Amino acid sequence: MQRLLILIPLFLIVDACWAETRPTPFLREDWTTKPPFEQVSQEHVASPELIQTVYGPGKDGIKKRHHGTDADPYYIWSGACAANWALTLKHKDVYADLTGRSKVRWRTRMSGFRRLHIIVKLADGSWLISDQSDGASEDWREHEFNVADLRWHKLDIAKVVEGAAVPHPDLTKVDEIGFTDLMNGASSPACTRLDWIEVYGKPVKRSEPKP
Repeated sequence: MQRLLILIPLFLIVDACWAETRPTPFLREDWTTKPPFEQVSQEHVASPELIQTVYGPGKDGIKKRHHGTDADPYYIWSGACAANWALTLKHKDVYADLTGRSKVRWRTRMSGFRRLHIIVKLADGSWLISDQSDGASEDWREHEFNVADLRWHKLDIAKVVEGAAVPHPDLTKVDEIGFTDLMNGASSPACTRLDWIEVYGKPVKRSEPKP
């Protein structure tokens, strides 16, 4: 009887570890229904608390598109990018803590050999790109990443090219979150299409600027 009384509390402790609080939605962006077929800009961002930035030698080719039917979303499109490109979103007031059970979800329709990776900018200015990615699909598809399952590499944001592996990066203060397929676009047969992106994580207050 004494041995049983000891085992029960240990079981409850282990079970409590699995009951870790899940992060709440940190951001979601769908972009607006402002007229498409033009270079994407801050005016296309639907969430007033988010700042959009585009990077890479092919950034001027990142466009927003729509085909004129209710079933077709207004989406980010890389088909006109002449070289590598990337797009990120940044919350004006808080960093994202992407530790624990944080997730990234999005809806895409990828074509050709393009594979869409998550990218992040940390509070110290360093950039990372995920090993996992989302590949080609004949129709729109939702994909979910568990951030704890990802492995990371350095990212040269000027060229948008991956580098060496980064074991165990500190994801407690993520400044920008976005995506890239590490390739140029080749119109509809070989491109990235992204409808929306969601990030689940814990908000961390940005430091107040020093006087």
